[in-house]
Amino acid sequence: MKYIFTTIICFAFVWTTPAQNFKFGKVSKEELNQKQHPSDSTASAAVLYKNENIYFFFTGDKGFEQHREVYKRIKIYNKEGYDWATHKILLYEAGAGSKEKLSNLKGYTYTLEGGKVKKEKLKKDGVFEEEANDFIEINTITLPNIQDGCIIEYKYEIVSPFLAIDDINFQYAIPIDKFDFSVSTPEYYRYNKQINPKAFYYPNLIESTKANSATIANKKNYIAKNTTPGTTISTGTFDYKEQVIKAEEYNIPALKGEAFAGNMDNYRAKMSMELSAILNSYGAVEKSFSATWEKVSKSIYDDSDFGNQLNRSGFFKDEVAALASKANNDFQKAFLLQSFVKSKVKWNGVYGFRAQKGTRKAYIEGEGNVADINLLLIAMLRSQGVNANPVLVSTRNNGIPLYPTRKGFNYVICMVESQDSYALLDATDVFSMVNVLPTRTLNWQGRVIKDDGTSGWISLRPTGKAKESTSLNVKINSDFTIDGKVRQNITEHLALSYRNRFTGVSDDEHIKALEKDKGDIEVSELSFENDKDITQPVKLSYNYLLRDGVDEIGDNLYFSPMLFLSTKENPFKLEERQYPIDFAFPFEDKYMINIMLPEGYQVESLPQSEVFEFKNSDAKFTYIIKENGKFLQLNIILEMNASIISSDDYSVFKDFFGKVVEKQAEQVVLKKV
Repeated sequence: MKYIFTTIICFAFVWTTPAQNFKFGKVSKEELNQKQHPSDSTASAAVLYKNENIYFFFTGDKGFEQHREVYKRIKIYNKEGYDWATHKILLYEAGAGSKEKLSNLKGYTYTLEGGKVKKEKLKKDGVFEEEANDFIEINTITLPNIQDGCIIEYKYEIVSPFLAIDDINFQYAIPIDKFDFSVSTPEYYRYNKQINPKAFYYPNLIESTKANSATIANKKNYIAKNTTPGTTISTGTFDYKEQVIKAEEYNIPALKGEAFAGNMDNYRAKMSMELSAILNSYGAVEKSFSATWEKVSKSIYDDSDFGNQLNRSGFFKDEVAALASKANNDFQKAFLLQSFVKSKVKWNGVYGFRAQKGTRKAYIEGEGNVADINLLLIAMLRSQGVNANPVLVSTRNNGIPLYPTRKGFNYVICMVESQDSYALLDATDVFSMVNVLPTRTLNWQGRVIKDDGTSGWISLRPTGKAKESTSLNVKINSDFTIDGKVRQNITEHLALSYRNRFTGVSDDEHIKALEKDKGDIEVSELSFENDKDITQPVKLSYNYLLRDGVDEIGDNLYFSPMLFLSTKENPFKLEERQYPIDFAFPFEDKYMINIMLPEGYQVESLPQSEVFEFKNSDAKFTYIIKENGKFLQLNIILEMNASIISSDDYSVFKDFFGKVVEKQAEQVVLKKV
């Protein structure tokens, strides 16, 4: 599968003039003089024009080849938009000479100097090639002389031997003023098209057919190299029809990121085209592709780089048998073998449900992609009689598969079933646990494939809550500084995230992160326990000195009892929201705060103890404060029992979270005796 990655920035409605000249190289002074986008003053850049043309061209030697012509003209308003001057072009290869090629690359940067349009050409030093992995080459182009107000444009063509067509994106993180699009496919290739139903912008597609012809230089199967052999035709020409899909779109709004929305690509306006069948010259189906999830699952399982990997055990059998003998049940075996795989094979950062090296080679070399590692884990478990099966996953950055397609999956994990319960495992992350998967995999549901050929959906959402418990001791000194100690206990996915962020980091860097955005604070005597022992919660403790935690006004002292631990502002600021709130997993934040009252002061007023809920305890906030002799004691708990909040409930949840922030900011007032 091929992907186009973008960064989500803003949402806007745009305006353009249909009569504008979008011929390559014809940039106008009016475009260069534009100081901000007509309908979105916050846009850092805008696509003034985009043209994408996909078609198949027949040659006598190679048959039909896919051509993709791309042309973009982009206005850059300010420094925040400079990143749009860099563009990545992904080229794919499948071995045996099957490789995409980049051609006709041209680019210019346009600026105004002395009232005249000046253009600077994209040079060789602005093009960088790198091998991402065995299957992908990345060509990165960076246009020269980028400055506020400039315009860049570039065009290129990709010639591909593959029939798979990349998704067509109709939305970016910035507005698109005009987009002309066309895809033409020969009648011999049948594609299913799908517009993202979760998008809030829907393009107006026009479908038609047109006649075309091709010349044959020799006898050849002119449909495709992977159809049934033997179909030949004499030298000359042949006629065929093309299926054409076109769009001429104006004023395409930017895709606006929203707090805790998960992967915004799930909501992007885009069109997917899945090859469903190859026909012969008589219109009969020569080869049919996936049409149901069952067929998708079977086709993947039958792949030699998938199903065959699960039956290979000779190279690890003795080591695994000795290790598994120490376990009392299947889930203990799963934990032990997951830890063993982690120690033997490191993840190379490459996704995929197909083995890149193969389980044996990855085991020997000590490195592999996601499939190499997790298929190896499944093979080990099966060799010890454990009911383990692969689960196909689409990661959070890959979106949710909307219809039956192999392209919808880009990852695989392991499921172990025993005694009417199951556990999920992923051995790519050194800090993952049984049923504590990396956040990248927590994307709705996965497709488990059993060894008997059956398949079905299972939920990937965690049911247990990740917890962070914090105790805070507070002492107010005579100079109104505050010191004390913080102790934290962190579990499940929150612990996984904390370990990934701070294990191996120096104490100085760790302390800087703890001090960030917490006011005039000094952290010392940091202790970080169980950073590598994933069977135990993360334990953290440190001393602190806070110099700006108390305000003295007259004879009164004012301070928030949560001090630097409170949430400063509501992240949900929009009046309306289009997309669900996605926290990835349920969680609980608990605070136990003990405040020693300073000598010579007594309580004047305290915040009121309160409990409020959102939607039948999908979320709940508890705030209890009481005076106990010379101490104030607080118990504060924020529970997010639902990890997904519907956009329909947004306004109510926004109000709920706003109350949480306001409550945390409420102050204790002490009066001088």
